[in-house]
Amino acid sequence: RTFSFPQDHFSHPEFKTEWWYYSGHLQSLGQDGKSFGYQLTFFRTGLARETKHQKSKWSIQDLYFAHLAITDESRRKFGYLEKMSRGSLGEAGAFSYQASEKTFRIWIEDWSIEGKGPGMQNHSLKAGDRNFGIELMLAPEKNPVIHGQNGISQKAEGEGYASHYYSIPRLKTEGKIFLQKEEVPVQGISWMDHEFGSTQLREYQVGWDWFSLQLDKGPELMFYQMRQKDGKIDPYSSGTIILHDGTNQHLPKKDFQIEVLKQWKSQKSGAIYPSKWKIKIPGHQIELTLSPTVKDQELVTKESTRVTYWEGSVKVEGTYQGNPIKGMGYVELTGYAKPFSKGI
Repeated sequence: RTFSFPQDHFSHPEFKTEWWYYSGHLQSLGQDGKSFGYQLTFFRTGLARETKHQKSKWSIQDLYFAHLAITDESRRKFGYLEKMSRGSLGEAGAFSYQASEKTFRIWIEDWSIEGKGPGMQNHSLKAGDRNFGIELMLAPEKNPVIHGQNGISQKAEGEGYASHYYSIPRLKTEGKIFLQKEEVPVQGISWMDHEFGSTQLREYQVGWDWFSLQLDKGPELMFYQMRQKDGKIDPYSSGTIILHDGTNQHLPKKDFQIEVLKQWKSQKSGAIYPSKWKIKIPGHQIELTLSPTVKDQELVTKESTRVTYWEGSVKVEGTYQGNPIKGMGYVELTGYAKPFSKGI
């Protein structure tokens, strides 16, 4: 598959499942020097084909969900909101590409992602409210990166167990966040993912561990491992390294190692999650330690996707080509409370 931008920022209704994901690391502009992590994800799930032919404004072709999470790293606090809509009467939607369309837009009521500026290159994010919310503008500092091979990110053995998946690995970010009716001007960097496909996990897969890392004056990294019921890691797990000059290389499973150093047990769900990691990518002389900024960054989304997962900001320290390096990242852990395929 060949990707085109900004066209592929739009929705792809020919696929059943699609999500737009943003995460980032922000610092307050005041003297207090507070730091925050955030995650905003919009999900679209297509319904059965027979509903596609209904023309009524009341008809429902897709379900839309959204999750907003903010990690107050300075206060060691984490919170989240969730939203769901059936998309009828225009209360939620996602524009598919048309030459006449002025911008890409994904929304549920007053939560939205919208393209701004020349070529729709900037991304405007609005979610939550004045008690807990974000209003951010993101400007890409690197071009989109296509994951996988030949435009296909394989997730398991067999035809169709794959997705189309790309990232913008570094976006300059500014705006404001709202916490307890306090407005905090912020700036920092973000990461954007967009993924679409039509298949679920294989019956023997229970979830995944996904990592996005932004190293200071170094590369960006995305890698994931698909976990199986037998405790093994699926050989189709993979990743991508984006080098300083913007070029990128596919990382098959054999090229990286993930070692769990600590675990954390949730009081809400009882799930036991990995909570500190050692990452090694020998071919690029990378050795990193990842530590959560806050241990409890678990979302129990009973009002939307009904999935319990851990998604949070992490600090990164280690070495790159023999030199000390630091950075920040986000980690997503699914299938620890119950197998992910049963949670949708």
